[in-house]
Amino acid sequence: MTSRERVLTALAHQQPDRTPRDFWAEPPALNRLFQHLGHTDHDRLLDDLGIDIAHLEAPPTAERPLSDGIFQNFWGERFIYQTTPWGPMREDVPGALADAKSFADLEAFDWPTPDCLDRSQLREQCRRHERRALLYGFADVWQRPALVRGWEGMFMDMVERPDWVHFLSRKFTDFYLEDYTRAAELTDGRIDLYLLISDLGSQRGPLISKPMFEQFVAPYLKEMIDCIHALRGRVLFHSCGAINAFIPRLIELGVDVLDPIQPVGPDMQPGSLKAAYGRQLSFHGGIDMQHLVPHGTTDEITAESRRYCELLGAGGGYILGPSHLFQPDVPPENILAVYRG
Repeated sequence: MTSRERVLTALAHQQPDRTPRDFWAEPPALNRLFQHLGHTDHDRLLDDLGIDIAHLEAPPTAERPLSDGIFQNFWGERFIYQTTPWGPMREDVPGALADAKSFADLEAFDWPTPDCLDRSQLREQCRRHERRALLYGFADVWQRPALVRGWEGMFMDMVERPDWVHFLSRKFTDFYLEDYTRAAELTDGRIDLYLLISDLGSQRGPLISKPMFEQFVAPYLKEMIDCIHALRGRVLFHSCGAINAFIPRLIELGVDVLDPIQPVGPDMQPGSLKAAYGRQLSFHGGIDMQHLVPHGTTDEITAESRRYCELLGAGGGYILGPSHLFQPDVPPENILAVYRG
C-alpha cells in the first residue's frame, strides 16, 4: 500500500497492511530530534519513521512584538517565548481582547481576513507528498477565541454576555470556512483530512457543561464539519482532556477522527473507546505525552505503541501518534521508540 492508501483504508474501518502513522512536534522538540539524528531534512525524517500523513503549510503573516517580550499574532493571541536549549517555546498569555469593556471593543478590533495566509506553496507540497495522505489547517471555533478574549473573560461571557461569545466564534468560523474552501480549490480536492480544534476537557472532565457546548460550540463545529465534508475531506477533531461525555455528540455532528485521545482516566483508554465507538469513529494519537514518552524507557514506549495498534487498530480505524505534539522534554530516543514497532 502507499501511505495514502493505508490511511484511507484505516479510515474506512478496514484493515490496512499496517497501522498508519502520523508525526507532529513543537519546533524545539523537532530541533532536538534533528540534533540527535544529525540532519534537518524533514521529508527524510518522515520517510525514516514510516510516517503516512504530510501536514500542509500555509504560513500566516508574521507575529508582531509588543512590550515586555510579548508577541501577538494575526488573531490577537498573545504569548511569550520561553527559552529551551533547542529554541524558543511559546507560552500563551491573556489575548488582545482580555480587557475589552464593551461589545464595541470587539467590533473595533482589526480582524484578519483569509488573505493573511500564504497558500502559494500548497500545490507543490501536494506534488512532493503525492503518495502520502494530506492534512491541512488549524481551524478553531471556541478555544482560540477564548485565548484572544482570555479564558476568564470567555467563561464569564458565556454566562453574562453570550452575544460576545457568538461574535468571536462567528469571526473564527467564517475565516476558516473560507480558508478551507480556498485550500481545497487550490489543491483540486486532494486534501484528505482537515484539522478542527477546540479543547473541551481538563484532566478530570469537561471544561463546560453540555448545554453550554450546545449553545456556544456545537453550531460552529457543525458548520465547519459540513463544509469539510462538502470539500470531500474528513474531519480530524482535536480536543485534549477527559471528553468521553462529548464523544457521542461529536459523532452526531459528523466528526470522523478523534485526536489526541489523551489517556487521562478510565473513560479515555483505548480498549473502552474502541468498544464504545469503534464502528462510528476513527482514532488518532493516544501515546501518553505526560508521563510515558518523556520519562519511560524505549522498550516501554514501543510496547505501548504496539498495544494501541492492536487495540485501536483492530479492523482499521486508528492512526498511531502521540497524545499531543512531541514536547522539548522528550528524549529523541523516546520519539523514535514510538515508531519502532
